[in-house]
Amino acid sequence: MSTMSAPLSPGFVNGDVSFWYRSLGLPVPGDPLGGDIEADVAIVGAGYTGLWTAYYLKKARPSLKVVVLEKEFAGFGASGRNGGWLTGALAGTPERYAKTHGPDAARRLQRSMFGAVDEVVRVAAEEGIEADIVKGGITTVARSAAQAGRLREDLAWQRDWGWTEEDVRLLPPEEMDARLRVNGAVGATWSPHCARIQPAKLARGLARAVRDLGVEIYERTPVTEITRGRAVTPHGTVTAGHVLRCTEGFTATIRGHHRDWLPMNSSMIVTEPLPEKVWDSIGWAGRELLGDMAHYYMYAQRTADDRIAFGGRGKPYLYGSKVDERGHTHAWTVDALWDLLTSFFPAVGSSRVAHAWSGVLGVPRDWCATVHVDHTTGLGWAGGYTGHGVTTTNLAGRTLCDLVLRRDTELTALPWVDRRVRAWEPEPLRWLGVHSMYRLYRLADARENRGMTRTSTLAKIANKITGH
Repeated sequence: MSTMSAPLSPGFVNGDVSFWYRSLGLPVPGDPLGGDIEADVAIVGAGYTGLWTAYYLKKARPSLKVVVLEKEFAGFGASGRNGGWLTGALAGTPERYAKTHGPDAARRLQRSMFGAVDEVVRVAAEEGIEADIVKGGITTVARSAAQAGRLREDLAWQRDWGWTEEDVRLLPPEEMDARLRVNGAVGATWSPHCARIQPAKLARGLARAVRDLGVEIYERTPVTEITRGRAVTPHGTVTAGHVLRCTEGFTATIRGHHRDWLPMNSSMIVTEPLPEKVWDSIGWAGRELLGDMAHYYMYAQRTADDRIAFGGRGKPYLYGSKVDERGHTHAWTVDALWDLLTSFFPAVGSSRVAHAWSGVLGVPRDWCATVHVDHTTGLGWAGGYTGHGVTTTNLAGRTLCDLVLRRDTELTALPWVDRRVRAWEPEPLRWLGVHSMYRLYRLADARENRGMTRTSTLAKIANKITGH
């Protein structure tokens, strides 16, 4: 429970897509589809997945006619609202992919994710996309005895899977203190496989690069139905040899896909720019990303203009898979995030919250991402990134490209290709399951913070409820 109200700056904004867009100015949506057209590939959704897929398709085969259909504007969804973590973390666990394809295939998928971090950095540089990218890695902290135990277990588990000291390592206290001073930290690891980005800048730059390649992005064009060879909109129908659904957290709004992926809410706040004396007490000169080992976990970055952007789960799920599209965030969520932020960094208490926003991410029933193209119907999709989409979308876009072009490559052999996942339960079971899970996570964290030395049984029960 929140213990204090967050101090809000005079110009505080709640919602309005995200702070990332506020700092740039919201884009004016482009023209909608002007009637029925034909294309080689129609992509539904102009987020990272759709944009990366269009990018690689046109790079590979410039003669293709590729069109992208977007309800709002390119990057409106999670692509313009996320925490700015370009992370190599895998959606799901290697064990789940290994069950169907073996451990070596699961390791290849993880290595591909590590490589995708550098691929995004490479393309951004090549295309002149200025997205405040700094590859400082990621520090993960433990702030209780139970969290420290999970940190050690997680490190041992990664060693068992073959990740070396070059992939992740335990930070000695003196190095942790030199990097980033988190109040109450009792342990930390660091991995190089992560970079900070400004999400909206990446989305905007990628959309520009795609348009420069000759791709038409039709904005203000909601897709109401996807069928074999057709993407139906109020402004006309696109007929195409391949129709690719790249809608991630908004998938539940499309007819026939209501229970495919659960739209999970995540919320963020960002501070005012912090003065030098605050940074002197915190450190964070390397601008690595910051996460923790709590069950109700947080994620944070030091922005290019010296704010802290700090996120976590707010109201995790709306009944009936509804989506609050403008990103409004409940006051109690803002207060809770502020409480957690200032517990990590007490010196930040002299600042105020400048902006709060929320967005949705797609969660499959088994918490593992999928990529699929059916050449019989021409239908394909990618998504279910469970919060790791900034990097995973790039790997998905390259994989969709190879699948559409019928290439037999290392990417098309990865174990997430053609993965089948059962649908989520109907309501009210869906709502009860998700809210029970996060209620138990909050209780588990509270118990562990009061001195438990082992992971709370409540968290284990929560994992079983939803298969996390």
